[in-house]
Amino acid sequence: MQRRQLLTRMAQGAGLAVAATAVHRAALAALPEPPTQTSAETAGPLFPPNGRPYRPVVTLNGWTLPWRMKDGVKEFHLVAEPVVREMAPGFRVNMWGYNGQSPGPTIEVVEGDRVRIFVTNRLPEHTTVHWHGQRLPNGMDGVGGLTQPHIEPGKTFVYEFVARRPGTFMYHPHADEMVQMAMGMMGLWITHPKGRHPLIAEVDRDYAFLLNAFAVEPGSATPQVNTMLDFNIWSWNSRVFPAISPLVARLGDRVRIRIGNLTMTNHPIHLHGHEFEVTGTDGGPVPRSARWPEVTTDVAVGQMRQIELIADEPGDWAFHCHKSHHTMGAMGHNVPTMIGVDQTDLVERIRKLVPDYMAMGDKGMAEMGSMEMPLPDNTFPMMTGVGPFGPLEMGGMFSVLKVRADQKPGDYSDPGPYRQPPGTQAREWVTPTEPPPPAPAAPGPAAPANAQAHKPGGHAHH
Repeated sequence: MQRRQLLTRMAQGAGLAVAATAVHRAALAALPEPPTQTSAETAGPLFPPNGRPYRPVVTLNGWTLPWRMKDGVKEFHLVAEPVVREMAPGFRVNMWGYNGQSPGPTIEVVEGDRVRIFVTNRLPEHTTVHWHGQRLPNGMDGVGGLTQPHIEPGKTFVYEFVARRPGTFMYHPHADEMVQMAMGMMGLWITHPKGRHPLIAEVDRDYAFLLNAFAVEPGSATPQVNTMLDFNIWSWNSRVFPAISPLVARLGDRVRIRIGNLTMTNHPIHLHGHEFEVTGTDGGPVPRSARWPEVTTDVAVGQMRQIELIADEPGDWAFHCHKSHHTMGAMGHNVPTMIGVDQTDLVERIRKLVPDYMAMGDKGMAEMGSMEMPLPDNTFPMMTGVGPFGPLEMGGMFSVLKVRADQKPGDYSDPGPYRQPPGTQAREWVTPTEPPPPAPAAPGPAAPANAQAHKPGGHAHH
């Protein structure tokens, strides 16, 4: 996405307020225009047109908020408003967000920048913005009722502070946050170092995304905001696999991935085929003596983890949350386990009352990945996604790191499925015509006299 693709719209209404004081109508023209983005595709990096230089991030299925320079200050304009997010093709959810999206746009600045953020409230209730992890004056911390008055509907407030330390941070409301965060109000903030930093490496590709979750009942389009734990839509930047963009790298690239968690549970994020180090948190860069190689890092609630790796193994490598129900779609949590249960007669009787009824899981759940079950309108399938070898049986918090030798520097386009070299793929084993003689049986441990072994559907053997 180029900047020319960003649609703009002016703040509306009269009687807006800045920093809780009235602003004359003539002063409204002084506000920077709030860009809006409605596409759910991953935008390309926004290279800074002015101010200090830096290497920009790529927000997975997101974008970076443009700014204007005024008297040496970077000015941004966030608009809190209802939005409709396409979480996957054909699956749209009513959310609250910023500038047309949930999550809101990523804000990128440089260490030492003075920033001024105008926040216009177009929600039906009051809000604030908390700058999670930032060092700033207390009155700019964004906790409604404690550090500032709430931003009432139709009002505009302004926050201003210096970005004092580099790192990855987040922003979200501290006002009716159970509702507002459950509806998708959140975003990323990146502060780049102002020069070479002893603990922050130069990287070839820099990705960022937020972990978020929603409770959207099948057939509905608005999240259940009173849900505390029983979420059914697990997403990265409000997208679910297979609609999450891949992370693309050139063979040998140093890749940084910034992951923030604003769900209500932890997420063990696992990468296949490579090891990485956690090089930063929302508290800042990690000292080198405190780093170690990992393939999974747990990102707890309200935390950020910055990981770095060398993409030195070509292929399509799975990258996902390791909680298995977080890589599924809209599943029912009260579905009984029916493995081994013959449901044939039961299904016929139920279909007389519910014609579309389908038996689930008498041999396991894998069959659901290839079946086309009838679903209510606007319902994301529980198991979805197709790869070059068949159904992936994945959804939710899942993507792919695609490493290619011929990927050009700066090219973030999807190179398509990986073509594995001959002899490097798991294959079916065909038993030779003359099998080798059986190996002699090894003596096993003596079993207690009363031990019993059972086979499914069989009798106990003594």
